[in-house]
Order: sequence, then structure tokens, then C-alpha cells
Amino acid sequence: MPATVSLDSVKPPIHEQIAELQKKIQLLDGDQKAFQEQSGWTIQKNGETIQWLRQENKKLHRKLADVLAGDEKVIKEAFQSRAVEKAAMRGKSGQAAIQVMDQKLCDKVKRLNALHHQTEKRRKHLEELQMLYKQNELVEQGKTGKEEEALEDEQNEATEQEEIPHQSLRVLENRLEKAQLKCQESEHIHNVYQKLKDHLQEESFTFQSQLDLLEAEILKQRQELKELQAMNKGAVMARDTARSELLRQEEELHRERRERDRILQEYKRQAEERRMHAERAERRAQRVILQGDDAPVETQLASNGQEEEKVIHTYQEAFQRIKDATGVTDTQEVVSRFIAQGETHRHLEQLKSENEKTLVRLKDEKERLQDAFQELKYSGEAKLSSGQQVLDELQMHLQMEEKKRDTSKEDLDRMSKILSSAKAGVEHLANKVQHIKVPRSHYPAPDLSPLSDEYVLDLLSITEEKLQKLLEELDGQDLGEVVKQMEEEEVSKSVSSQH
Repeated sequence: MPATVSLDSVKPPIHEQIAELQKKIQLLDGDQKAFQEQSGWTIQKNGETIQWLRQENKKLHRKLADVLAGDEKVIKEAFQSRAVEKAAMRGKSGQAAIQVMDQKLCDKVKRLNALHHQTEKRRKHLEELQMLYKQNELVEQGKTGKEEEALEDEQNEATEQEEIPHQSLRVLENRLEKAQLKCQESEHIHNVYQKLKDHLQEESFTFQSQLDLLEAEILKQRQELKELQAMNKGAVMARDTARSELLRQEEELHRERRERDRILQEYKRQAEERRMHAERAERRAQRVILQGDDAPVETQLASNGQEEEKVIHTYQEAFQRIKDATGVTDTQEVVSRFIAQGETHRHLEQLKSENEKTLVRLKDEKERLQDAFQELKYSGEAKLSSGQQVLDELQMHLQMEEKKRDTSKEDLDRMSKILSSAKAGVEHLANKVQHIKVPRSHYPAPDLSPLSDEYVLDLLSITEEKLQKLLEELDGQDLGEVVKQMEEEEVSKSVSSQH
């Protein structure tokens, strides 16, 4: 009967390998958990950063809305030092307030023109009186020896007439000084507006390009941030997919290993039971044969029937046990079963070798999967770390650009206020001198919008020419007489309006 080989000799190496693989799997699980926690923390941090950026964006939008407030704030700032006019403009729109101020300005200009006319009339009257006075002096020098009484009367009349022009002359001189002060003030305002215009022209050349560059840079940074977020999301999805695939393969490997162990243990148990039954039957048969050989011939012949009965009984008992063990009833089948033990042993040996080959193949596959997992994990960590570094750099760059944008916005607000004040001053000054005529070629082009900067610049140049023309007209004239004439015209106008 073929000898059986125990399978216990190959069991310890397999268990050690399984234990080692389990330890490696536990280490991999720990690495997976650490990597998952680190990825979760990074995602949470990125989410907080995105939330903070959204809040900052909302704040900037609110600030921009406050900057672009309505006409009420503009009117309040424009009439901050004039409470009466601010109260009169309360509840009015910006266009209505401009119309009211234009109307008041027109009235003031008309009054100034009337005062200029009165001043001119009084200056002419003063010149006539001075000429008359000189003629009287010449006549008085040519006359000699006339009547003293007539001379005294003429002198008294001349004295009275002379006192009246002197008083008017002092009044006109005072008015002339006031007009000169106003003229100096207008020249100072003109110089200030000219400086503002030059400064604004210099800044207007580069300000729009700077704003465009900043907006393009912000849009570029936002696009890069979206791409990095999409890359991070893809890396997280790939990591989760690889992790789930690894878990599935590990579960399948454990399930196959358990199934193989169960089948192997079942085969070993069956082989051990059959071997034990076969050995017991063989020992009993040999014992019976040895007992039969050692007994004396006489005893054997004397008790032949009894021995035969015992042998038969022993064989019957052995056959019964073999039948119980193998589950067969035919002796030929029992012999066939014992003969088949060799084939069963060879089959078990072959199955053992196949299982060992399968175990080696599975170990190689596990190592390959482990290497793939390590490579995927490290590549994912490298991508995540590089993406995080790029994201941090972009965040810092975005903060710097936002600071630059805030500074540029503050400069824009300041320049807008200065430009608005300058525009209002230019329009105010232009309305004051709108009665002065200049050549038709100097008028603004009809295609320019009143709200455009080119219109204001053209209006400023026209106003400058009008002021220059006004200074040329007033050069050599008696400003006191002009002011007096304007006052007389204003008084006559007010009297006529009352009637």
C-alpha cells in the first residue's frame, strides 16, 4: 500500500506568509487612513479658503455699490458747507439740482452784466464831468476882472459839481477794487483747473490700461483656480476608485484563500480517516496471520474449527468496520477502495502542488497590486502637494492683486471726485462767461457727449479763451464804472420786474 505524506510540513510557511501579508495589509490600511485624513483636511482647508474668498468678494461688491451710490450722496457732498442750498436741493435728483443751479447761475450772470453796464454808463458820465471841469478851469483862467459876485457863484456851483464826481469816483474805485479781486480769484481758479486738467489728462492715458490688465490678471487667476480645483477633484476620485478596487481584490483574495483552505482541510481529513482505517485493518489481518503461524500444529489441528470461527469473526468485524468507514458492502469494492488510496494520494499531491502554484501566483499578483497602490498613492500625494502649493501661491498672488485693486479703486474714487469737482467747476465757470462770444470754430463738436471728458476739455479751452478775451476787453477800462453800470442795470431790471 503506498505510503501517505503528511501535509502538516507545508502548513507553517503558508501561515507565516499569510501573517506577513496581513501585517502588510494592515500597514497599507494605516497609510490609506492617514492619506485619507490628510486629503480630507486639505479639502476642508480649501473649502474654507473658497468660502472666505466668496465673503471677501461679497464685501467688495457691497463697497462698489456704496461707491456707486445715487445722486443724494453727491448732492450732500457738493453742498456740505452750504446748508441753505442743501436744504433747498433735498429730495431733488441730480439732473434737477443741476438745472436749478444753472438757472441761478444764469441769473447771477445777468446781474453781473447789468452791473457792468451801469458801471460803464457812470464811467462815461464821470469822464464828461471831468472834461467839463477842465473846460471850466480854462475859462476861469482866461477871464480876468469880471464881477466878483458872478465868479463866486460860478465857483460855488463848480465846487458843488466837483464834490459830486469825487464821491462817485470813490464809490467806483471801491467797486473797481472788488472787481479786480474777483478777477484775480477767477484767474486763480483758472490756474487750478488748468493744473487739474493736465494732471487728469496724464493719468487718463494709463489708468484704463492698468484697470484692464488687473481685470485680465484676476480672470486668469480665477480660471487657474478652477482648473486646480477640477484637478484636485479628479485626483480624489482616482484615489477613491483605486482604494475601492484594492479593497475588492483583497476581499476576493481572502475569500479564495479561505475556500482553498477549507477544501484542503476536507481532503486531509478524508485522507487521514481512510489511512487510519486501512492501517487498522492491515494490522488486524497481520496479527491474525502471525497468530496462526506461531500456534502449534497440534493445537491448530485440534482447534481448527474454533480458529476458523475466530478468524471469520475477526474478518467479519474488520469488514464491518471497513464497511462502516467506507460506506460499501462488497468486498471487491473494499479492495478497489484500498487500491484507489494510491491514486487519491497522488491526486492530493497534485492538488497540493497546484495550490502552492496558485498561492505563489496570488502572492505575485498581490505584490504587483501593492506596488501599483504605492505608486498611485505617492503620485496622488505628489499631485496633491504640488496642487496645494500652486493653490497657495495663487491665493497669495490673488491677495496681492486684490490689494492692488483696492488701492487702484481708492485712487479711482479720489480721481473721480476730483474730476467731478473739476467738471462742475468748469461748467460753472463756463456758464458765468457764456454771454461772451468767441469764433464759431471754437465751439465743441456736435458729436461730443456732454458727459464725456473730451467735451469738458473742449469746454475748458473755450472758457479759457473767453476769460482771455474778457481780460483783454477790461484792460484799460475803468472797472469801477463798469461795476456801477452793471448795478444800475440790475436795479432797473429788478424795478421793471416788480412792475
